[in-house]
Amino acid sequence: MLWRLIKASAIVAVTGVALAGCAVQPLKMGAAAIVGSQRISVATLGSESTNLSQAAKQYPGVVTLSQTQVTQSALSWLIRYQIQEELARQNGITVSPAQATAALAAAYANAKASAEEQGLTNVSLNLILAASGIPPNTSPQLGRYEAISNQYIDRVSGGKSPTTSSAQTAAEDKLNNAECRAAKALNIQVNPQYGQLDYTELQVVTAPSKVSRPAGPTASASPIASAPAC
Repeated sequence: MLWRLIKASAIVAVTGVALAGCAVQPLKMGAAAIVGSQRISVATLGSESTNLSQAAKQYPGVVTLSQTQVTQSALSWLIRYQIQEELARQNGITVSPAQATAALAAAYANAKASAEEQGLTNVSLNLILAASGIPPNTSPQLGRYEAISNQYIDRVSGGKSPTTSSAQTAAEDKLNNAECRAAKALNIQVNPQYGQLDYTELQVVTAPSKVSRPAGPTASASPIASAPAC
């Protein structure tokens, strides 16, 4: 749930998550995903995955990411950034560099406080980003992402930030729906070699195995929303 908290201007406490999976193979046509008219190339994804992986290695014992998690998280964020830009376009939201910088700083401050409450020290922005599966070199894009989210939440809350938990929840629900509509408009395609897009979290996840299983009870799993529900 790392990125969900980021949307509310609170990058979450630092935890590493491991996902099982196969090594990623080269893609046909060199596309990791297509978002609207924009292609996220394999080269771009490789560069961002390397950035995230190198950042994670700086915090052994604190950030633990498998290679599959690194790749899927990096691709998820590259897709989310474009979804947020579409949300801004649909709603006439503009963000200045200063607003993006301020939004990132506020998100970092909240995340740092949360991490310190759990006993972590020397909580840098890079640590928070790496633990959240965000390539640190994309922090300017994350700042825009945060600022767009903040402006949308303020707009649907009567022009100011919500002050109660119920109002915050209502605003976030509206934001989630708006992001869903933006994602739907972009007709997002993820190369299956990387997994598939779960529209519940706007996250690239490993596709469920189609291999037949023996009869009998199986562990329950959260369903993957492979198409927009908005």
